Amino acid sequence: MRIVLISQSYPPMISGAAIAVQQLAQGLAADGHEVLVLAASDRSQSYTETAVRLRVRRLPSVPNPARVNQRFLVAPLRTMRQAVAEFQPDMIHTHEPLSLGLCGLKIARERQLPVILTLHQLPWFPAMYLPPWPGLRDGVTAVLWRYGGWLVRQFTAVTVPTAMIAQIVQAHTGFRPVPIANGLDLDKFNRQTAVPDEQERLCQKYGLAPHIPVVLHVGRLDKDKRVDLVLRAFAQVPGDAQLLVVGDGRCRQSLIQLSQQLGIAQRTVFPGYVCADGDLPGLYRLASVFLTASEVETFALVAHEAMACGLPVVAVAAACLPEMIEHGVHGFLAPPGDTAALADHINWLVQHPHEAAQMGQSCRQKTVKYGLEQVVYKYEQLYGDSVMTFHNRAKVVFG
Repeated sequence: MRIVLISQSYPPMISGAAIAVQQLAQGLAADGHEVLVLAASDRSQSYTETAVRLRVRRLPSVPNPARVNQRFLVAPLRTMRQAVAEFQPDMIHTHEPLSLGLCGLKIARERQLPVILTLHQLPWFPAMYLPPWPGLRDGVTAVLWRYGGWLVRQFTAVTVPTAMIAQIVQAHTGFRPVPIANGLDLDKFNRQTAVPDEQERLCQKYGLAPHIPVVLHVGRLDKDKRVDLVLRAFAQVPGDAQLLVVGDGRCRQSLIQLSQQLGIAQRTVFPGYVCADGDLPGLYRLASVFLTASEVETFALVAHEAMACGLPVVAVAAACLPEMIEHGVHGFLAPPGDTAALADHINWLVQHPHEAAQMGQSCRQKTVKYGLEQVVYKYEQLYGDSVMTFHNRAKVVFG
């Protein structure tokens, strides 16, 4: 099958969606499909990368003022239309519901192709970046949900990363998408140390004290991730512990200042972005607890990576997180915004390392079903079903 994948970002630009699209593209190509990825260029100019059965076309883009090291496409329809015409695909799969989603939909209709949409974010995500004026965020969220209710019905199929997000979409739109996980590289994220002295080397490299529990947060340091609550929760954890905040974003400097104000700067480390092909798996293995306060996750890739490495998770009971974390089995859930509850859960795990290790083992067992091969296979099945559905509908319409 010849498949076009459309995504705003693609590695080396990093986001959960970008990683998911890359893994899907590479998995499909490895299974013998011809794949074309259309994505924003991470440079000032466009360019193309080629591999076996996989071509990545980076289209002209502009910097994203809201995200560090991110760019996005502006008015890409003409360029995308030309690229699709040259590739002659059997179907189109877009991973963005706004401008790129509409472009993919229009091109698919022009060429009479089945088209799939994957939702990696819901309306609450863009609304968080609006000014806190009375009623503005709620109003915009309501408008976006109405738009979403129309949009999802235009595609041959729609997917989301988890069943809980499918339920949320259905509750707001009356339309239930197909849940297919984003997938995890379980060969990379696991409990096996890369080298015998991995923990000692990482402690020295990142300025961590050996033999003192590490509370780990990984992700974008942007407003929607609520890393400020991570710091406020950690500030309430008694005893010896240290906090490692991995990632970069617009809020990094303000978060460093907040750690100083909270009196935890001496036991908090902000190393910036850490590559998944480098030290990140080892940092998961080094830590005692993974902590997130985000309320907007549709798959929570970094929390799944932590679980795959045998790390119990403390999170808030929002979005997809109650689906992935059974309270008391894989870690603990707290009410959104409740930093005292988050702190209590962290402290319990730090004080009970044996029970924490058992929870970590349960985490690892749960993530086995998210292996990349299984995810690619589910999409291959969906593609086949979508092609059949599309052509059956065409026969009904056109006779």
